[in-house]
Amino acid sequence: MMHGRVKVKSTAQQEEEKRKEKEEKLKAFVTARDAVLKKRSAGEHDEEALQLTRQLLSSNPDFASLWNYRREVLLQLETSREKDEVQKLYESELHFIEACLKVNPKSYGCWHHRTWVNTRLSQPDWTRELGLCDRCLSLDERNFHCWDYRRVVVKESGVSVEQELQFTDRLIGSNFSNYSSWHYRSTLLPQLHPQPAPDSAPNTSPSPTTSPQAHSHRVCEEQLLKEYELAHNAFFTDPNDQSAWFYYRWLLGRAEREEMISCVYVSREGERVSVAFSKPVHAQSEGLMLVLDGQPQQVEWRSTHPRLRHSPVWLCDLPPGSISDISNEHNLTIHWTEKHTHRDCALYTGCAESWCRDSATDQELFRSELSVEKSSVLQAELQSCNQLLELEPQNKWCLLTIILLMRALDPLGHEKETLTHFQALKEVDPMRSSYYSDLCSKFLIENTILKMEYAEVRVFSLSNKNLTTLCHLDQLLFVTHINLSSNQLLRLPPQFAMLQCLEVLEADDNAIESLEGLYHLPKLEEVSLRNNQICKLSDLELLASCTKLTRLDLRGNPVHRTAHIESELSQLLPLVTALSL
Repeated sequence: MMHGRVKVKSTAQQEEEKRKEKEEKLKAFVTARDAVLKKRSAGEHDEEALQLTRQLLSSNPDFASLWNYRREVLLQLETSREKDEVQKLYESELHFIEACLKVNPKSYGCWHHRTWVNTRLSQPDWTRELGLCDRCLSLDERNFHCWDYRRVVVKESGVSVEQELQFTDRLIGSNFSNYSSWHYRSTLLPQLHPQPAPDSAPNTSPSPTTSPQAHSHRVCEEQLLKEYELAHNAFFTDPNDQSAWFYYRWLLGRAEREEMISCVYVSREGERVSVAFSKPVHAQSEGLMLVLDGQPQQVEWRSTHPRLRHSPVWLCDLPPGSISDISNEHNLTIHWTEKHTHRDCALYTGCAESWCRDSATDQELFRSELSVEKSSVLQAELQSCNQLLELEPQNKWCLLTIILLMRALDPLGHEKETLTHFQALKEVDPMRSSYYSDLCSKFLIENTILKMEYAEVRVFSLSNKNLTTLCHLDQLLFVTHINLSSNQLLRLPPQFAMLQCLEVLEADDNAIESLEGLYHLPKLEEVSLRNNQICKLSDLELLASCTKLTRLDLRGNPVHRTAHIESELSQLLPLVTALSL
């Protein structure tokens, strides 16, 4: 006090006192830490170790080594105590962990240690653990550590899928923005309401008491239609919240493809067999067996490019003379023993090549067959989203969802409108412009594959479409002529080597710098790469692996400025007889 007034400390004084206080706390922490680590090094597993680690973890629950030491101590104490004492020991540990969670509810160490402690209890109280999860999630609904722990508790306690789905109902009902609840719901629905297998009885359904880990199917249509309405209510309530939009996008997605052999191609020229799978595989370890005319063949499988260790397309060469005589007929079977499936292919007399495949349409790769009811509901959803877009013209989630709905309903019929919406998306969300360009490219390629199959041709043309990326190249195995001119491509990726039947490539007026995918294309005869960004002679070296290449157009590329370019190219590509620079 001075003259009846309280002396107020200056900011500098307060900061100095805080600094000293922190130093004292740090000094005490370091001293205790060193003592604990010394005891651990000495192999001491006693009550004192529990007390010291408790002191440190109470202030810093993220010290993983201390949790590890604590487990060692508990295991040691467990050996010298009666069953009831061990139960009390671990019950006390659970109370301690709960106190630590109040310090940091997102501590990896706490949640991991709690999981471990429950495995040591003879009769864990899973109801209590579920209640703990409820309390933690009520404080922070996006605590993914707690969500992970809840899944463990649900699995161990046998809580039904139906109960957990009702739990997500409550959380979503109280807050549409609860992304974690929407995601959890997406894992539960296929278990409680799976899409029936083609040969299953129409009225069969899993028991509502089934554990959430019991099934892994797509959602049946009846429930799917109800989920559309739930998501619809959410994003109409708050159009700018992304959680419901993401969930809606999952609802519109296609089922994961079944693992199978989707195509077998055989060519007398080179006596080569190409096999395409529904997913990238490592064929050398998948137990593939090739049988020709009833006789197993010793062949070596290789991917179409050295960089593709896992690839959807694999090749092998048959023994010389196996199928070269065009007057003979052959039957070939590929057995995929790991998946208990096979694929047959017949090579008829007078035919130089043959194939057996499922088309993209048959496999429903890019669009699914819609029932009348589902089509009607999606049409109504599209109309509602268009109405919302009139109210919220700058809403990117609404624009993207309209695109997805159009693709689910009729990708070819809505192509023009889809392109218009993609342009609007780039304007309202310029930071993700590249993502939208790539997604638009993907959809255009899918549409072109569908058109090509409907027309039953082997020519693929996508010129002047602003393509920024290439995808689904495994679906172009039979294409003989491809036109990618006047786009925005920067490279021909390794996957381009899957085009084993390609004869002519046009890719003028892009910005291509890398030709990595032009690798061992056995039928490639003509390549046009005018006005690209090929700068070095080394960029063209892989073309030497294309042994039928005779025509090459490189006009408008920086490489033409290389000294002695014509003589260098004639040495690199001696079979090229028509070179344009």
